[in-house]
Amino acid sequence: MAIPVMLRSLRHHNYRLWATADFVSITGTWMQVLAMNWLILSITHSATSVGLGLVLQALPTMLLGPWGGVIADRLPARYVVASGQIAQAALSTVLAVIAAGDPSGTGGLYAISLASGMVTAMTSPALGRFGAEVVGPEDLSNGLALGSVLSSGGRILGMSLAGVIIPLAGVPGAFAANAVSFLGVLVAIGLMRTKELHVLPPAKPGERGIVAGFRYVLGNPRLLIMFGLAFALGSLGRNYQVTMAAMSQGPLHGGAGGYGALSVLFAVGTVLGGVYAASRARLPIRLLVITATICSVGQLLSGGAPNLALFGAAMLPIAAGAVVLDTTVATRVQLDSPGHLRGRVIAAQGMVGAASGAVGGPALGALCDTLGPRTALVLAGTVCLAVALAAGYGFARVRRSRPGTAAATAPAPALAAAEA
Repeated sequence: MAIPVMLRSLRHHNYRLWATADFVSITGTWMQVLAMNWLILSITHSATSVGLGLVLQALPTMLLGPWGGVIADRLPARYVVASGQIAQAALSTVLAVIAAGDPSGTGGLYAISLASGMVTAMTSPALGRFGAEVVGPEDLSNGLALGSVLSSGGRILGMSLAGVIIPLAGVPGAFAANAVSFLGVLVAIGLMRTKELHVLPPAKPGERGIVAGFRYVLGNPRLLIMFGLAFALGSLGRNYQVTMAAMSQGPLHGGAGGYGALSVLFAVGTVLGGVYAASRARLPIRLLVITATICSVGQLLSGGAPNLALFGAAMLPIAAGAVVLDTTVATRVQLDSPGHLRGRVIAAQGMVGAASGAVGGPALGALCDTLGPRTALVLAGTVCLAVALAAGYGFARVRRSRPGTAAATAPAPALAAAEA
């Protein structure tokens, strides 16, 4: 039986195992996120304290990401991924023990958050590299898109299960369930067919350091433009958990119920975006620029939405576009970079994402507080639109000048046709 184009990655035995394990793991992760936030809030009664825990998880990626990229390019990806899963399972188990002791302070919880962030920083590039080895270059974009759908579904399911498990088994039960979920990834890796893995070449001596990775990224105009676009839209155009709350509480008068409804619509939009990306045979740079422009215009117009229903309607295409944009960037980063540098380029992408989240949330919050949420959306949307148009112009110039560029800054010849 022929497999639909949208599901073509599932024809691979290894990807089927990986997708199943990834869904289970993401579900467990979001159970823990909700449980951790609830536990910190119940101890401190401070939303700022909850935000500090999130910062502690993101900070290591910005600081240690390059070393994670070096590890990914030097060591077999599957073993680095397995080691990371074991470490995260151990940390979740420690969290369950701490929570069972009815803690009165947050020191231990923050320490675990920081340690978890460090493990993520050191193993995420290998995780991205291993994903490419599981599905291969031909179906990579589809595998990443289906991964976005699974991520959205796991997030919704994980938060829903947390709402059931916490009242029944307490916060320690949610942490313990997440610890068990990591075992699914280990089992999947163990059951994979080694001969069907598309193993990427490791870095050679002289190409293994952090400097080699930075040299490649800084010498590649396409990557720099892409990362700049991702940073702008990831910071000012992505942090809708801030602006949705501000709009619902303020000019739209939706309250907590309205914010919840908007969050559900946003989640639905991310699923739709993943489905659209998975249905496409290719995810070219042109799609990236078009999607960024549409999202920016949508954000600009959403600031003038007269009621909750129209604002929610604007969230659907914006959320869908955000997933298409993320998937396209991840695909181009993977396909347009050489295998022996792949981990370090993925690490750079992770650093950009972490930085955009750390900068964007406070920036949009400050704009909402000082100028009002409507003005904040219009202003941020205008900036994002300008960046999107500038990126389109930059990509066009790089493409016109490609015949004269150095080989090191151009994508692999075998992949050049995939980017048009």
